[in-house]
Amino acid sequence: CDDEESLMRDEPGFTSWARENQGRLLKAAFLISGDSGRAEDLVQEALTKVALRWPDAGTHPLAYARKIIYNDHVSWWRRRRVVEHPSESAPETSTVDAPVEARLVVARALRTLSLRQRQVVVLRYFEDLSEAECADVLGISVGTVKSTAHSAVAALRARVPELATIRSEV
Repeated sequence: CDDEESLMRDEPGFTSWARENQGRLLKAAFLISGDSGRAEDLVQEALTKVALRWPDAGTHPLAYARKIIYNDHVSWWRRRRVVEHPSESAPETSTVDAPVEARLVVARALRTLSLRQRQVVVLRYFEDLSEAECADVLGISVGTVKSTAHSAVAALRARVPELATIRSEV
């Protein structure tokens, strides 16, 4: 297949682009899915899809990859239809350093949100995208991004007050 053959050779710039952005995509995928294995699968699928369309992936391949990750996760989540039950307490962290503990608190807090709220929070505050960029990635209006972010932040403040003590260690 021609697509498979093109993957076997390095399309100009794809490998270096993938290396530069893999960690960032993995972090966002983990924050959305709450599962490191699922996050790795999402990023691998996204990178494969970007590679298949590399010359035509547009001027913003990172935005294209993000859109793939978010859409693939929503599709997976819809097929799965299993209700998540967040635990009331974080795993034992007595031997864990502070930045890792902060990450656990954030991951636990994100699991208390709906999928759409989690997506908006990760894109806006962890990926630092504008409201318009978030709307484009998620295929929703800017107003929906604003209202979803507002309700998600309010929910996080109410449900996980210890987030107020966490700085940008995550």
